[in-house]
Amino acid sequence: MTPDAARHDHVFLGEAHERNERRVWFVIVLCGAMMLLEIVGGAMFGSIALVADGLHMSTHAGALLLAALAYTFARRYASDPRFSFGTGKLGDLAGFSSAIVLAMIALLIGYEAVSRIFSPVPIHFRQAIPIAVLGLGVNLVSAWLLGAGGHDHGHHHGHGHGHSHGHGDDHAHDDGHDLPFGDGFLRLEVFEDGVPPVFRLHPQGAALPDEATVETVRPDGARQTFVLARRGDVLESPDEIPEPHAFTAEVRLGAAGAAQQTRSVRFEEHEHAGHGAHHRDNNMRAAVVHVMADAAVSVLVIIGLILARSFGWLWMDPLAGIVGALVIASWSFGLIRDTGAILLDMNPDRRLGQKMREVIEAGGDQVADLHLWRLGPGHLGAIVTVATDRARSCDYYRSRLAGFPSLSHLTVEVTAA
Repeated sequence: MTPDAARHDHVFLGEAHERNERRVWFVIVLCGAMMLLEIVGGAMFGSIALVADGLHMSTHAGALLLAALAYTFARRYASDPRFSFGTGKLGDLAGFSSAIVLAMIALLIGYEAVSRIFSPVPIHFRQAIPIAVLGLGVNLVSAWLLGAGGHDHGHHHGHGHGHSHGHGDDHAHDDGHDLPFGDGFLRLEVFEDGVPPVFRLHPQGAALPDEATVETVRPDGARQTFVLARRGDVLESPDEIPEPHAFTAEVRLGAAGAAQQTRSVRFEEHEHAGHGAHHRDNNMRAAVVHVMADAAVSVLVIIGLILARSFGWLWMDPLAGIVGALVIASWSFGLIRDTGAILLDMNPDRRLGQKMREVIEAGGDQVADLHLWRLGPGHLGAIVTVATDRARSCDYYRSRLAGFPSLSHLTVEVTAA
C-alpha cells in the first residue's frame, strides 16, 4: 500500500450536519424574536409575568445557541490536525452540557413548585394563560423545525429481511432480490430467522426450477457453491452461509444446458442492533429535548391554570410544575447517560462488536483484542488485534470487515498465534 493510499481524512460529522446547523440557527432567531417581544411588551404594558416568560425564553435560546455553536465549530475545524479523531464528538459534548443545564432547570422548577405548595402566591390567570399558550405555540413550531432535520436517515435491515442492493437488471428490494424466471420472478434472500443463515429462493408468480445453485464470490476472491434443495414451497441451501454476508452471488436456475439461466446479484452486510444509537445526532437531540421540555411544561401549566381558575384548585399549578420537573429530569438523565458514555469511549454497540469478532474468527483466526467507540454520528472507530498462524496481511482483515460501513476508522494489528 502506498503512503497516499494509506492516508484518509478524519471528518466524522453526521450526514445532516449542515442542514441541522441551519435549522438550529433559524430556531434561535425565532426564539430570540419571541424573547424580545415578551420582554419589551411586558415592560411597556407593566406585565411582570410577560417579562418573566421572556427571561425564561432567554435560557431556552441560550441552550439552542450552545447547540448551534457546536455545529459551527465542529464543521469549521473538522479537518484540523490537532483533533486526532476529528470533531465529531463535539455535538455529544454540547449535548452533555445541555443535559446538565436541563437537570438544573428541573431542580429549579421543582424547588419553586414545592415552595408554592407551602406558600401559595396570587395567580393572574388572564395574563398567565395566554402567555403559556403563546409559549407553547412557539415551542411546537420550534420542535417541528428541529424535528424535520433531526431524524436519523440511515437504513438498517436485519438478516431476516434479506440483504438488498442489487445490480444489473434484477429488481432489488429491502427483503431480497427478485430474479426474472419464466412468467414471473424468484426471490432470493439470506434467511436467518431463528436458524443459521441460509439462502432461500421463493416463487413470486413463477414455478420453482428443478435445480438451483448459488456461488458466492467474496472481495478476496474466495468462492463457495451452495446447492439449493426443496423445502416445502421454497428452495433452501442446506449449508450455512459464513459471515460476512457481503459478496457477489452468481445464481444458476435450472439444469445445466441451453435452458439454464444465470443471474448475478450483490449482497452487502448491513449493521444490526444499535443502529439508531450510534447514528443519533445527540446535539440535535439535546436541542429537541430542550424545546420539548419547554412545551411539556407549557402544557402542564395550561392544564394546571385552567383547573385552578375553574375549580379554585390553586395547588394544581405547583403540582403541574412538579410533574414537569420530573419529566425534564427523566429526559436529562437519559441524555447525560448516552452522551457521557460516548465521551468516555464506551462500546456503542456490543452486538456489532460481537459480529465483527465472528466475521474474523470464521476464517480460523482469533481476535485477541477489540476496541470499538463512536467518533461522531454514524461513524465508529475500531482497533482490532488478530492472532493467527496464517500468512495474512492487515488488508485481508480489512476486506473481511468491509461490510460494516460505519467503521470509518479501522486499525488492524496482526500477531502470531
